[in-house]
This record gives sequence, structure tokens and C-alpha cells, in this order.
Amino acid sequence: MSENMEVYYFSPTGGTKKVVEIFADAMACSTKWYDLGKKTLIPEASTAEFTIVAAPVFGGRIPSVVSEKIKKLKGDGRKAVTIAVYGNRAYEDALLEMNDILTENGFKVIASGAFVAQHSMAPEVGAGRPDQADAKEICEFAKAVLNKKNTDIVQVPGNHPYKPEMNTPFTPISLPNCKRCSACVKSCPTDAISLTDEGITTDKTKCILCMTCACVCPEHARILPPPAQEKMAQMLGALKNIRNKNELFL
Repeated sequence: MSENMEVYYFSPTGGTKKVVEIFADAMACSTKWYDLGKKTLIPEASTAEFTIVAAPVFGGRIPSVVSEKIKKLKGDGRKAVTIAVYGNRAYEDALLEMNDILTENGFKVIASGAFVAQHSMAPEVGAGRPDQADAKEICEFAKAVLNKKNTDIVQVPGNHPYKPEMNTPFTPISLPNCKRCSACVKSCPTDAISLTDEGITTDKTKCILCMTCACVCPEHARILPPPAQEKMAQMLGALKNIRNKNELFL
């Protein structure tokens, strides 16, 4: 096992964290965790033997809250592993974007993986994943990383320029059963949600549709607007019964 590892992750609805927890358990005995969705500062430089960066895929890219923070993390030649978690559709430029940022910041990205988890906006897509079969692949990936002798920079799919960042045509809304507890306000990684005299308001220019607010709401009072949810179900419905694969790069 590795002596120490740092994990930098963003997991608004829990899928990315599930994947990286399985990986970390198989990988290291001493792990420091940094949640990129929190408003706390992260270290200026990694000091661990392995640095892991894990993020969900939003429209083929990594979320801006991830890219903005990891751009400030210096590697000083340390080994890094990137993990993109996608909702059974595609991961497109996400791994490449992460690897470019880390390489520019002095990391040696020696391995990357793209793994499937339940879709955050269409939960019937990728339902139940990561499952036991996924966990086995994740553990095998961790063992391969540990056993990798060379430190060559890994090559991953993707395109330059990257896809345009995902547009935010709508935001989650609050149902009448909202108790105004402010859980959504406190948890929003981009400070897009406010509690006003009129109720809960969401700034469309800040919202990245990460669905953290829906995930943390104790009353289940945060949802996508019904027309948007219906459109999402239509767009992704064909993927409901398809099991897309995990992809490993070493």
C-alpha cells in the first residue's frame, strides 16, 4: 500500500465520492480528503506520494468549481491520478481537461480512469452504479496504479479546444413544502442560492446544475422544473437500459 495520498474531489450527489472511496480503500492506508465543493481553502501544494483528483462530468467537461480550485494546486513533480465520473452518457473532454491543468501545474499524471455512476438529473440512467462489478474494476485500477513502475504521463481521449461549457437553461426550484432551513443556501458550491423575503431564489448566472441543493434538502423540496425534468428524461431515456463501460488509462 501507498504510505500517503491526498484526494481532491467534488461529489454533489455522492456518485463521485462512492467511486473515489472504493479507489482510496484499495490504494492507500493514509488519506487526506479535500472536498472541492466546500468553501474552505485547499493547500497551495500537494505533499503526498499520490494526488488524486476526482470530478463528475458536466456536459463533457469538469465543473468550473473544480477547474478553478485545482488550477491553484502545485504538483512539484508529484504523481497524480485523475478520475472522471460520468452519468452513463459520455465523458468527452473531462479527463483531458483535468490532466492538462495538473500537468501545467507540475504534476505527473500517471493514470486516469472514467467510471459510471448514477446520473444526477436522470437517476434511472446508470441506476445503482457504481455496483459490485464497477467496484471490482475500480480496485483493479488502484492495484495497477500501485504496481506501475514508470512515471510516463498518461494519454487520454479528448479534444482541443474543449467542448463549450454546459449551458444552464434552467435552475432547480423550491416546492411549497420548503421550510426555508437554508440547507441549500449553505451547501451551494457557487453561492447561487439565496434566502429572501419572497423565499428561495437561484441566480441562473452562478448555478452549475450540480444538484447539491436537491441532494441535501431534508424536505425533498428542491427539484428540476417539471418541463426540464421531462425533457431530460426524453434526452437520456435511450441510455436507461444501456450499461456503458468504465475506461482505464495507464
